Order: sequence, then C-alpha cells, then structure tokens
Amino acid sequence: MSSLSFRKLVVVRCRPLSRREETAGCENILEVDDKLGQITIRNPKAPPDEPMKVFTFDSVYGWNSKQRDIYDDAVRPLVESVLHGFNGTIFAYGQTGTGKTYTMQGLSKDPEKRGVIPNSFEHIFTQISRSQNQKYLVRSSYLEIYQEEIRDLLCKDNNKKLELKENPDYGIYVKDLSSVVTKNATEIEHVMNIGNQSRSVGFTNMNERSSRSHAIFLVTVECSERGPDGEDHIRVGKLNMVDLAGSERQSKTGAKGKRLKEAAKINLSLSALGNVISALVDGRSTHVPYRDSKLTRLLQDSLGGNAKTVMIAAVGPAHKSFNETLATLRYASRAKKIKNKPRINEDPKDALLREFQQEIARLKAQLEEQGMLAKERRKRRRDSKRLSKSMAGMEEEILWEKNGDVWKMAEEAEDGRHCLIEGGDSANILTCQGSSEKLKNLNLNRRSVGDMQWDQDALEKIIEKYKVFY
Repeated sequence: MSSLSFRKLVVVRCRPLSRREETAGCENILEVDDKLGQITIRNPKAPPDEPMKVFTFDSVYGWNSKQRDIYDDAVRPLVESVLHGFNGTIFAYGQTGTGKTYTMQGLSKDPEKRGVIPNSFEHIFTQISRSQNQKYLVRSSYLEIYQEEIRDLLCKDNNKKLELKENPDYGIYVKDLSSVVTKNATEIEHVMNIGNQSRSVGFTNMNERSSRSHAIFLVTVECSERGPDGEDHIRVGKLNMVDLAGSERQSKTGAKGKRLKEAAKINLSLSALGNVISALVDGRSTHVPYRDSKLTRLLQDSLGGNAKTVMIAAVGPAHKSFNETLATLRYASRAKKIKNKPRINEDPKDALLREFQQEIARLKAQLEEQGMLAKERRKRRRDSKRLSKSMAGMEEEILWEKNGDVWKMAEEAEDGRHCLIEGGDSANILTCQGSSEKLKNLNLNRRSVGDMQWDQDALEKIIEKYKVFY
C-alpha cells in the first residue's frame, strides 16, 4: 500500500462582525494577511506598547473571503486524494457563533454560499462522471455525538444510542450505523438535508441556532479498476466531514438547565480533543488519550493515523471574544505540528463494491441459466406443436391404411360428386370436391390420436418418421 508522511493542513477563517456585535460597539482586534498566511491578534486590555501576537498558518481567510476560495485552496486536494483511495478528514473548530456550520454547510441552494460539504459532493460526482474504465460506489452516513452519546441522523429511530466498536481489519466503527448508496450530488445532498432536520440545535445568547452536538458526515468512495494482472482491484477512500460544536463560556452564552448540561459535555469533549493534539505534538508522550471521549475515539485515524486532515479554525474579530479567539489560534497552531501517515486503502475486506460485484455476477449467471431453460422450454413447445401437427396428418394416413377395408367407394351420385362412407354401425357421409381431393371433415365422430389404440407396427412407423422432433 502507498504510504507517506503528511502534515495536517491548518487554515484560519475570520468572519465579519455580526450585527449584534456592531450594535454593541465591539472593536475588531484581528488583522489578516492572506498573502503571508498570517493573522495578528491584539489584546484590547494590553498597554499600547505591548507587542501583538502573530500566528502563521497554511492559509488565512478574512471576512471578505468566499466559500469557493476556501474549498478550492484548502479542501479540493484532499477530496481528490479520497477519490484515489486515501482517507480524509475536514473539521471546523472554534468558539460557538464563529461560523463553523456556515463554512462546512453554508446555503446549498445558493452557489456562492455553498459550504465545504456540498462542494465536496459536487466535486466527487463530477470526477466520477469523467472517469473511464472504472466503477464507483458512493455511500454516506450521518451521525452526531450529543452529550457523549452517538445517534444515527438517518435512522427513523434516531434516539437509539449506538456503540463504538473496533475491528482489526478496518479499525474503529459505529455498530448498526445506517449507510445510504447515492448516485449523484442531488441524492447525497438530500441525504444530508434529512439528517440536518434531526440535528440537536438550540438558542444561546451568542447564536440563535447553536449546534449542541458534534456532527460527522461520512462519505465512502469505492473504486474498482482492472489492474496489470488482469484482476479487478478495489480502492476505498473515506471522507469525514466534521462540524464540531463550539466551545462555550456560561457567562457569555447565558446557558442554563439543559443548555448548560449540553455545554459541559461539549467543552469536555473539546478538552479531550485538545489533550490528544498536545500528546501527538509532544513526541515524548507514550500514551495518547483517544479513549477519553467518543469524539477523539472516532477521529483517532484522522488525528494521528491513516488520514489526510484539514483543520479550519473559525474565529470572530470582536474584542469581547479575545480570550476565546486566542485559545483557538493556539489550539490550531499546535495541531499544525501533527504528522499523519496516510496510505491508500487497497482491496479492504469491508469493501461493499466487491460484495455488489459478486452479487451481480451471481444474478447474471442465474438469469443466463433461466434464459437457457426458457429457451429450451420454448423449443420443446415448438417441437411439440410441430409433432402434434404432423401426427394429425399421420393419423389420417394410418386410419386410411388400417381401416381401408371398411372404407368403400360410394357409387357415383346423380350430381356427379364422389362421397366417402366411414364404415361402422352408424355410417357418416363425408362430402368431397372430388375423389382426388383431401378430406375436409375427417374428424366427425372420431377418436383423438391419444385415444386411438395403435398397434406396435403403426407406433414404430410414426416414431421412425418423426424422430427428428424428439
């Protein structure tokens, strides 16, 4: 399998001041230099002579950035690698209300505002439509982690709690998670929209529709291609698109009761994510605490294993969010140092495409067998009809030969016509056009061929004459 060392791609996106922040008179404390990939943050409470903190990333995007620019620069190469059999993960991280869900999903009906996820769908199916000599199977799943419980967003009973399992052949997975096969971008977007209707969202002082859970949309792309050895080989790429719930401070969100409990679970899992990142960066750590949360367990490969990963850190520019924004930038800066070792997933045991190909081959063989049987039945029916028709002619011949002694020529009638009289207790007159013409109504009061008592010589004569039909 192909393998290489891959550093995480970390980019930062800064949204503009919101109407609420503008109304409240908030100041902008961020400066963005997209050419150098730098973002500078100013402490609003610091003295004027204190130097500002500068962070450098792979890319930075200011408040005027476009959805398509972020996708083309940061995400497109990763999605392209998924089509070639690599695992990939995209996740947005940041304080609640910084635009993570907008960056990831956007407004799918507006081409200019479509987010990373719908743009990925379009990219995947466009590339598939242009491919040659390859067969693809695309399937998707959608789950959320709400208060440390995993829910299937595509299942009718999405309140059912699912379990995390581990298999030596294909790693960590969610038991009984539903998977939907899709044939185009419209279908897969429909799947995502169905799942979004079941997502846990709620109102806070910082966001009217705050995500109260971490959501993961998983797209599995299987590709079958004939290799130099003449055999079909399958590559499987998995794309995890993660919309993380934002970190929260109760004093700013005003969370109470249920919302406060949700915030506590969100912050706990994000803290576990930070600890994993710190352990991976440290290099001296002998233990990486993946098992501290469901989120880190699910993203284990994405954080430090077999996956290419793009992290989009979302920040807000308001001076009131200084501490949260600084924490996000430090978090993203640490994540930038992690290196993964992604490899192409060739001929994995859990490839659904191979199962489908085997099933198709079995059904084709079954159809061919049924077709041959049907052809044989049609042939037998045709032969039976031909035999019956021929035997009907033979019946006339045999009757004439066997019963010639009971047939007598009638004397010529006054009108000049000939008649045949069938011998027996009750004779029937069969009218003919002439003595040399065939009989027209031979079957009057006569038994069928199957009912006639043929002698052995007559049977052998028929079989010998018509054996070609057997």
